[in-house]
Amino acid sequence: MAATDWYAHKSLGDGLFWIQERFFQSENRANIWLLRGSHQDVVVDTGLGLRSLPDYIDAMGLLGKDPQKKNPLLAIATHAHFDHSGGLHQFQQVGVHSAEVDAVANGDNFETVTWLSDREIAEAPSPGWRARHYKVKAVQPTHILQEGDVINLGDRQLTVLHMPGHSRGSICLHDRDNKLLFSGDVVYDGAMIDWLPYSRVSDYISSCERLVGLVDSEQVDQVLPGHYNTFGAKRLHRLASSYISRAGTCPAKFSTFAWRTLAGVALRACNPRSAC
Repeated sequence: MAATDWYAHKSLGDGLFWIQERFFQSENRANIWLLRGSHQDVVVDTGLGLRSLPDYIDAMGLLGKDPQKKNPLLAIATHAHFDHSGGLHQFQQVGVHSAEVDAVANGDNFETVTWLSDREIAEAPSPGWRARHYKVKAVQPTHILQEGDVINLGDRQLTVLHMPGHSRGSICLHDRDNKLLFSGDVVYDGAMIDWLPYSRVSDYISSCERLVGLVDSEQVDQVLPGHYNTFGAKRLHRLASSYISRAGTCPAKFSTFAWRTLAGVALRACNPRSAC
């Protein structure tokens, strides 16, 4: 299958594109964001990597038609999980948070929580493809990100916010001038997952408190999440506040412990070697 068939996109205006993997039909399907700047372009999250995302971007002319005028393209993973980092190896410039550099560089499919089934792929990307053979490919990051780093696109800047909890290296990217937040899996309009390997509830609570603070200080108008649809500041406040109020309760703690135990066993079974 060609990359032009595997992916689809929609322009949201002002140099922002929303890309999705058409035949990955699962709640795990991650949003892929492309943001153009005057001197640098950025891809935020890269999907499974089953077809070439750079080829699709180029074929659809999303970076312009003139190869002499194209900006450098940096691919950033909001965290190392397979549905977000699977396509990183296709890019020359790759950015991840320092806490997850080793997972990405070593192809650690336990930490990337690689868990894919045939039923989630509506049409195979190539003849004979099977989900059991899928692994996240190792790639050496060129940009090791930390809290407070600024990614300069020329006419706009993205500030790195380290927001652990869902994973230890989860980040948001904040366009302060335009009040946009690329939130990855720190927050999206669905059940927030805190029971995977390297998830930590106490960190997640602190990250959600930061999100509430961003809304209270009127620094966010729109959230571009890792899954599902975009939403506004009021919904962000509600989602983050709800997690804070629920996470510390006894039923929530028991549920998290149970799910983390099951997830760990299942992922070890599927990924007996940490590196591949």
